[in-house]
Amino acid sequence: MIEIRNLTKKYGNHIAVDDISLDIKPGKVYGFLGPNGAGKSTTMNIITGYLAPTSGEVKIDGHDIYKEPEEAKACIGYLPEIPPLYVDMKVEEYLEFVAELKKVSKDNIKKEVERVINLTRINDVSSRIINNLSKGYRQRVGMAQAIIGSPKIIILDEPTVGLDPNQIKEVRDLIKSLAGDHTVILSSHILSEISETCSHVFIINKGKIIANNSIETLSNYFNSKQVLEIIAKGDLNKCKEVIEKIEDIESVTVENGSEEGTVNITVTAHYSKDVREDVSLALSSEKISIFEMKEDTKSLEDVFLQLTNEEGEE
Repeated sequence: MIEIRNLTKKYGNHIAVDDISLDIKPGKVYGFLGPNGAGKSTTMNIITGYLAPTSGEVKIDGHDIYKEPEEAKACIGYLPEIPPLYVDMKVEEYLEFVAELKKVSKDNIKKEVERVINLTRINDVSSRIINNLSKGYRQRVGMAQAIIGSPKIIILDEPTVGLDPNQIKEVRDLIKSLAGDHTVILSSHILSEISETCSHVFIINKGKIIANNSIETLSNYFNSKQVLEIIAKGDLNKCKEVIEKIEDIESVTVENGSEEGTVNITVTAHYSKDVREDVSLALSSEKISIFEMKEDTKSLEDVFLQLTNEEGEE
């Protein structure tokens, strides 16, 4: 659906986008994740044709964004970080105007506007002037204009910025509902945003793509070993001895706990086998009581921090 080859954008000596190449398949929700200033918005603006790259190529559904701009842009619905609203117009009037710009047939404009109004839940403000709307409603009107005409690709740059928790949930649900019929690209520096709405993530840092995979694959890669954190009551040396006898255990560290008679145990094992039951049975057989056992897994936040820190160190 989108092909990006060797994309670079320079501002003087500053490289905002550094030789990025990507293939974006149809029907999925993709997340562009990165710290502020990483190059997310610049990449989005180049994909939509708003900015010209210094070098490289972008094809949208087979159309070069600069050689065939009309054909390429007809495939895209775009919501920038600041929604492109004409604030002196009424909501319905503005959306009808956008539908005309997107060449929706005159016979279908009313029906299409009604569809996106219902989809983004702005029915109760459709007759109001945009300038009088709250931040949340303006953001939803921006979403509505991006969706008008059912473009194949919907690009959303920080779509929930400034929204309250209820509005954020509604926008996330809407984004997930668009998958399948549309390819959605979501840019954000909010980790929970990406993990809750996207199936695939690109992590960008200092203009470079440093990760390109499904969230599940990334998490599994960084969770290649099972780590258990245990609080138990028993002799420190005995606890270590019992656990070290279990097959697939790589390492055991034991230290005195905060409560008298307790020990804190950290167990590392091969991820190919879940050792929680084996550990529990082994300790119980020696009459060692387990007060708490939890698996320490890396979240998307942990993955993001590790990758961006590694990139910074390099």
